[in-house]
Amino acid sequence: MLIVLAGLPASGKSAIAVRLATELRCAILSVDPIEAALWRAGIDRGQPTGLAAYVVAEDLAREQLRIGADVIVDAVNDAELARQQWRSLAAEQRVAIAFVEVICSDPEEHRRRLETRRRPLAGFAEPTWDAVRARSVGFDGWTDARLTIDSMLSLDENLPLTLGYLRRVREG
Repeated sequence: MLIVLAGLPASGKSAIAVRLATELRCAILSVDPIEAALWRAGIDRGQPTGLAAYVVAEDLAREQLRIGADVIVDAVNDAELARQQWRSLAAEQRVAIAFVEVICSDPEEHRRRLETRRRPLAGFAEPTWDAVRARSVGFDGWTDARLTIDSMLSLDENLPLTLGYLRRVREG
């Protein structure tokens, strides 16, 4: 199964990804660390490293799916092209795809999380709150079936909801 997490930066995607991967014993492919690795390798930031990171994640996911493993993709996925990329990969590999949208329903808490998070990604600047809010339009008109979870609930509350959804998607 290809499990695609989507949501604004600092919405809580990575936290649920870690819990899901632990429970399902599968890989997490996170776009931000891949992009940071490209920079460490000397790829100029003026290059389309964000797009490149999605492509690298896709190729790594393809290999995991090819050997029969589940994969979690942890990325904003606010662009229709990104979501189409994952739909195409799932179709190509003949696996189920499950989209999980992670939101933070409290704007003040979401902003606090963004402004206080410190990730171990050398040289990876966090976006501004205005930049994060601007990205929300990328989710307008998204019609894929998906589970939407609110990170204002605890991980202990969201994990069983998400696992139940994934079970239903897997069963078809």
